[in-house]
Amino acid sequence: MWKRILNSKSKTVAFSAFLLAVSSLFSRILGLLRDRLLASKFGAGAELDMYFAAFRIPDFVYTVLIIGGVTAAFLPVLSKYFNGKDGEWDEETTEFVNNLLNSILVIVSLVCFVLAVFTPWIVRLTVPGFSGSQREITIIITRIMFLSPILFGMSAVFSGILQYFDKFLIYSLCPILYNLGIIIGILFFVPYFGVYGLAYGVILGAFLYFVIQIPPTIHSGFKYRWFFDFTHPGIISIFKLTIPRIIGTATEQINWIILTAIASLLTSGSIAIFTFSNNLFYFPIGLIGISFAVSSFPVFSKYLANGQKKEFLENFSLTFRQVLYLITPVAILLFILRAQTVRLVLGSGQFDWRDTRLTAASLGVFCLGIVAISLVSLITKAFYAFHDTKTPLIVSVFTVASSVFFGFFFVFLMGFSNIFSNFMADFLILRDIRNIEVIALPLAIALSSIIQMALLLIFLYKRVGDFHIKEILKSFEKIVIASILMFVVAYFVRQFSGVPEFMQTFLGVLLQVALTGIIGLGVYIVSTLLLKSHEIGTFWDSIKKQIKKESLGMPT
Repeated sequence: MWKRILNSKSKTVAFSAFLLAVSSLFSRILGLLRDRLLASKFGAGAELDMYFAAFRIPDFVYTVLIIGGVTAAFLPVLSKYFNGKDGEWDEETTEFVNNLLNSILVIVSLVCFVLAVFTPWIVRLTVPGFSGSQREITIIITRIMFLSPILFGMSAVFSGILQYFDKFLIYSLCPILYNLGIIIGILFFVPYFGVYGLAYGVILGAFLYFVIQIPPTIHSGFKYRWFFDFTHPGIISIFKLTIPRIIGTATEQINWIILTAIASLLTSGSIAIFTFSNNLFYFPIGLIGISFAVSSFPVFSKYLANGQKKEFLENFSLTFRQVLYLITPVAILLFILRAQTVRLVLGSGQFDWRDTRLTAASLGVFCLGIVAISLVSLITKAFYAFHDTKTPLIVSVFTVASSVFFGFFFVFLMGFSNIFSNFMADFLILRDIRNIEVIALPLAIALSSIIQMALLLIFLYKRVGDFHIKEILKSFEKIVIASILMFVVAYFVRQFSGVPEFMQTFLGVLLQVALTGIIGLGVYIVSTLLLKSHEIGTFWDSIKKQIKKESLGMPT
């Protein structure tokens, strides 16, 4: 039975996204628990600044070479190899996949080794505000964590195979195991190894992420063989597709590195506050935006590989509306409940009230970009399905340039009393706190993300023409009306549900969040039903379709 469950296939994009969203919810909850443990153990101070700073370079390698390279190109190319073969492996496909797996292992290992050698100079460049001891510890942690991109690199090939065969269950469990590994590091490694234990937890999580995918990948027909040929046609196709995407992803990561460098020059703990608020910000994006983007990518690729452009456009429009329908109310509620969210997740131990307020303010600013970033993930996958990685590259470079400019500009403005800084301090209720420049960084990211989404939509229209824009605009109008009603109701529920004597307790804050969230979402759902929004029905139809096929025992 377990073998059948773990190797089961998803039948629709909506159900695949639902499955990924559920697993993402568990993973993100573990991520919140991880952050709570980190905040309680260390607070927003120098130790977490070192840990988060050390993450940047290994994460740069993983994001650029694996997410930006392999993940973007593997599925479209693999779809071509399987085209007309009904998922049957032949010698040509086996040779291609093994060549890619071995090439990734060699390339990523070499890159990580070279970067480990030059880590001292890289750390000096990326966190110029660190003192001598902070810098030395950051160097050691960074070198330990260079093992994770190697494991993630091999995992990316297995993930692509599982996605092609619609085996999203195991794939969806990987992030959960990754976060479990880090939590084990916090609870069991840190007491013995100090801050270095956090790095060991990251490696454990990456190893679990890799190992769990091996059995279902083999069950899908994959057999390991030693093929290593950079001149293989499939590898060349991958390289051609990945080079623009690698450059684009590299610019995005450089953006994060520059913003982290700016944060290192601010008050101690700014990197931790920036990172914590970013993690909370990405919770709904990972839950909704990334889930739909990942589950849609194989479908987009198969449609276009088979020349079914009409079906692709219909599927893209429907998925776009579903993401918009789901992410908008979440972004609004997260903004309204930003302080309560930070208190629930991080407000314990060494994480004091000042840290809480600054993190909540940063999260509130981040909320401006939640809808945009969620849709950017989906739109970008559409370009990749067309084997077009150049357009997202051009847009990404412009977006990063905008983000860096906004970062420096807003930090400068927040550094002294003026109309803008006074407005931000009043709006975010930070008048009595000094040195609040850190909130300039999420503002830069939010604004640049909105620009990125707009540009990608314009270029997509020029490439494919009308992607059912009228339907999207009709849905958007109804979503806006329902969101306004939800905002008004949720705001007043929040204001009147907080009993002062209970708001100093975890349970009191939790009840306020639950009550506001439930009533707010209730108003949103009822409003969209009265406005006859069709998006909510598609989820239920997809789930019923999946359950019906599974109950009939149809082959997976």
